[in-house]
Amino acid sequence: MEIVILAVVIALVAIGAISGLVVSSRRKKQLPPSGPSSTPTITAPPAEPHVGEEAETPRDEPRRTIEEVGLPEAQAPTAPGPQAPIVTEPVPPVEVPEPTAGRLVRLRARLSRSQTTLGKGLLTLLSREHLDEDTWEEIEDTLLTADVGVAPTQELVERLRERVKVLGTRTPEELRALLREELLALIGTEADRSVRTDGGEEVPGVVMVVGVNGTGKTTTTGKLARVLVADGRSVVLGAADTFRAAAADQLQTWGERVGARTVRGPEGGDPASIAFDAVKEGIAESADVVLIDTAGRLHTKSGLMDELGKVKRVVEKHGPLDEVLLVLDATTGQNGLVQARVFAEVVDITGIVLTKLDGTAKGGIVVAVQRELGVPVKLIGLGEGPDDLAPFEPEAFVDALIGD
Repeated sequence: MEIVILAVVIALVAIGAISGLVVSSRRKKQLPPSGPSSTPTITAPPAEPHVGEEAETPRDEPRRTIEEVGLPEAQAPTAPGPQAPIVTEPVPPVEVPEPTAGRLVRLRARLSRSQTTLGKGLLTLLSREHLDEDTWEEIEDTLLTADVGVAPTQELVERLRERVKVLGTRTPEELRALLREELLALIGTEADRSVRTDGGEEVPGVVMVVGVNGTGKTTTTGKLARVLVADGRSVVLGAADTFRAAAADQLQTWGERVGARTVRGPEGGDPASIAFDAVKEGIAESADVVLIDTAGRLHTKSGLMDELGKVKRVVEKHGPLDEVLLVLDATTGQNGLVQARVFAEVVDITGIVLTKLDGTAKGGIVVAVQRELGVPVKLIGLGEGPDDLAPFEPEAFVDALIGD
């Protein structure tokens, strides 16, 4: 019996020792952290949609009819608030140009700046007590320096020689009267210097303005429009200068000042087409005059000169040109005569406009250019003002040259 009890006790002790060893080994193991795992979660990419035979059968989804869709409730209209005022650009008033009658007389002070070389110079030489050959050579040089030209100078000197010899005693008043008479004879007082703008019964008068670059053609055309408006004529402007940038804008500005419409085209367009449309518009509006501003061109460029002839021919499809005005810079002197000769061969010049005659220009160019072309000077420009273009009046011109 004792042996059995002893065996049971040994067995219990052995079971307890084994159990202790198992528990201690489990405590030595580290448990995993209870927080979230730092390993990134990898998800599979969404499946691409299938087409054709692999496409899924569409699922039936509930849909609503138009009647079942509710509309938003109408809101009561609100009273309109104050609207911002509409601002319009002010329309510039139409200017009233100065009347042309006596305009050259009013501009006499500017013209008299040219008298030092021609008028006063001649009077000073003629007032000498003894007019010997040296004095007459000085008189001849004075005339040539004033751009009178060789042939007119020789004619004037010969007549002055004869008149002075017959006159004998010479007072300043007699010399002035003598010189005035001879200069008027040299310039000529019988020519028709009016700008022809009458046109026909159903066709307006057509004036074409030509010249080389830099002579002031566009400005002269705009000023001429003012002269015509001042005389009670209605005007349409044709901006056929399509080569110079902003030439059409410049001409349009001149026209807007006096209420004249400007017909223009794209920059670099066909000048002849624009000139044709301008005359057509003048006929439609029953205008009195159409002024056509052409592009400046060098007289040595035959292609450009041929194009100028084309403009003239196209315009004449409506009727004959009434006036072709050549604009010359009076300060160019004898060089301007070469230009004038070439232009006259292409477009049959009927009148001359001399610009920039108020400064360093010499009054003798009036005589020279008329002799060269056989056509009269009809207009002269005496300044930068809008009304500084004046009809040429020989008497007022000579009076300004020789002074009082």
